[in-house]
Amino acid sequence: MTSIKAVLKKREYGPKYTQNNFITGVRAINEFCLKSSDLEQLRKIRRRSPHDDTEAFTVFLRSDVEAKSLEVWGSPEALARERKRRKEAEIEYRENLFRNQKLLKEYKDFLGDTKPRSSTAGMLLKGPGKVVMVAICINGLNFFFKLLAWVYTGSASMFSEAIHSLADTCNQALLALGISQSARTPDPSHPYGFTNMRYIASLISGVGIFMMGAGLSWYHGIIGLLHPQPMESLLWAYCILAGSLVSEGATLLVAINEIRRSSRAKGLSFYQYVRLSRDPSTNVVLLEDAAAVLGVTLAATCMGLTSLTGNPYYDSLGSLGVGTLLGAVSAFLIYTNTEALLGRSINPEQLQRLTELLESDPVVRAIHDVKATDMGLSKVRFKAEVDFDGRVVTRSYLEKQDIEQLLQEIQQVKTLEELEAFMLKHGENIIDTLGAEVDRLEKELKVPSNPDIL
Repeated sequence: MTSIKAVLKKREYGPKYTQNNFITGVRAINEFCLKSSDLEQLRKIRRRSPHDDTEAFTVFLRSDVEAKSLEVWGSPEALARERKRRKEAEIEYRENLFRNQKLLKEYKDFLGDTKPRSSTAGMLLKGPGKVVMVAICINGLNFFFKLLAWVYTGSASMFSEAIHSLADTCNQALLALGISQSARTPDPSHPYGFTNMRYIASLISGVGIFMMGAGLSWYHGIIGLLHPQPMESLLWAYCILAGSLVSEGATLLVAINEIRRSSRAKGLSFYQYVRLSRDPSTNVVLLEDAAAVLGVTLAATCMGLTSLTGNPYYDSLGSLGVGTLLGAVSAFLIYTNTEALLGRSINPEQLQRLTELLESDPVVRAIHDVKATDMGLSKVRFKAEVDFDGRVVTRSYLEKQDIEQLLQEIQQVKTLEELEAFMLKHGENIIDTLGAEVDRLEKELKVPSNPDIL
């Protein structure tokens, strides 16, 4: 006796099937240039939300929406022209909005603004922004007085120190710009925001230190060795260097205290926080001021040797030493900020903790290809390919169903068509349950102990 195996007819998923895809009302209006009144006559379908705390929502058949758009606009070409016109109008609106905002800002600057400070301005008055603004003021004054001392004495070391302070002032102004730009809100072109502007500004700052600070110091030191010149009285130069040592030391202490506070909050040591470039702006101020304190000490020592021996070569060697110091600082800044911009992995302990959190969930059978990238400023992008346990997902769905009613539905299935309809109905609901489980896992990854996961 031959048994006949009943199988479902293989379905071809071509354009006819995909035209039955659903589309929300908002997308229908935006993508097909329709009005809400145009959608009133179309078939409406209520879809169950995969989230327990969200009500069902209304969708439309994409094929109905496409047919309605052709009815309204007459042809696909006319619809394409309308889409293009609306896109151009949207671009023009954004440009006008930007122009008006800029004009409004100019009026506020001229007439005065009594509103509270913006978040951008507030960032420059606390934390890393405060450190940078203090450094700008102090280094600007130091540059002015060192320049006067160089003009009076002709010392190569004093010239190097003046250039050093000028480079620090310019670079820290650049850091302030980076901090203000990083506060901008995300837009469609930059969905993750502008937080990396701090790293970009710090990278440019490192290049600036190398070219402007180290380069000019080396140049002036070499010129001093090739063509030594006698120097005038160095009394005023010593006084200015002493004042610079005090002011640079004060700025250095401000940067050290800020990094200590931030490193304790992140559970890192002082050295780890600096090496990982967790706060690029404060790191630049820290390294620049540390180099400034060492540079002032080196310059004063070499000028003292020149005063004692009468040999100007010591002063030129001091200029070369300051240039070498600045070169080392710039190399460290360029390396650390380049690593941050390239996107390095988070520390292994944190990655292991996130992996174990996923693997311990009953719905997860296994995970593969785990990646966690440090995006800067305590933001982490986490990605993992998850192999879900279908039995656990299905059981989660069944726990929310009336089992007696479900059993009755099964008993009423008599034909292949009824079986297909039954499986499609509950299969789609199980997929919705899977989506809800994904959302749940994402929320659990963002618990207070991991607030930086994106």
